[in-house]
Amino acid sequence: MFNIGPQELFWLFLIVLLIFGAKRIPEIGRGIGRGIQEFKKGMRDVETELNVSDKPATRENSTEDRKS
Repeated sequence: MFNIGPQELFWLFLIVLLIFGAKRIPEIGRGIGRGIQEFKKGMRDVETELNVSDKPATRENSTEDRKS
């Protein structure tokens, strides 16, 4: 997709360093990492919720529904 070599990575890092400064780069990295973690957690929660709702009703649940 992207042909980024070592020289391009160096220039990119240098530009980011100049724009944000050395103190802000770790903060930005932590923020991105937390965002990725939250996204993955949300995806797992949705997947778990979908898997639970896809399971057929057990015998106990079906008898409780008839009593109501």
